[in-house]
Amino acid sequence: MSYKDLGEIYREYIACLNAQDWERLGEFVSENAKHNGRPFGLGGYCAMLKRDFEEIPDLFFDIRLLVVDGANVASRLWFECTPRALFMGLAVNGQRVRFAENVFYRFHEGRIEEVWSVIDKAAIEAQLPS
Repeated sequence: MSYKDLGEIYREYIACLNAQDWERLGEFVSENAKHNGRPFGLGGYCAMLKRDFEEIPDLFFDIRLLVVDGANVASRLWFECTPRALFMGLAVNGQRVRFAENVFYRFHEGRIEEVWSVIDKAAIEAQLPS
C-alpha cells in the first residue's frame, strides 16, 4: 500500500465518521480494533463513536495535519463543538469549545487495527468559567 492510498483511506474514514455512516465503518476499522490499549472490536468502536455523536450533536472531525509512515497514520484533528453536558469530566454544559486531538493509528490490511488518542483537555478547561 502506498502512502497516498493510506492517506486516501484515512480521509474516507473521517468522511464516514462525519456522515455518521455506521454501515460503512467496517470498511475502515478492523474487527480486532483497539483504542488506547483497550480491545474494543468493531462493535465497541462503533458504539463509542455513536455515543460521542449523541453527547456532541455538532461533532465534526476536521483534519489539520496528516502524516503517513508505512502502516501508521498520525493526525491532528480539530474540533469546534458543543457538548451537551459533561465532556471528559468537565462541565461543558452546552458551551461551544475548541480543541485538538492528536491521534495515531496502526493499519493492517487497509483497516484501522489500533488507535492511540490524546485530547487537549487543558485547552477545554481554559475555555470554561472557573
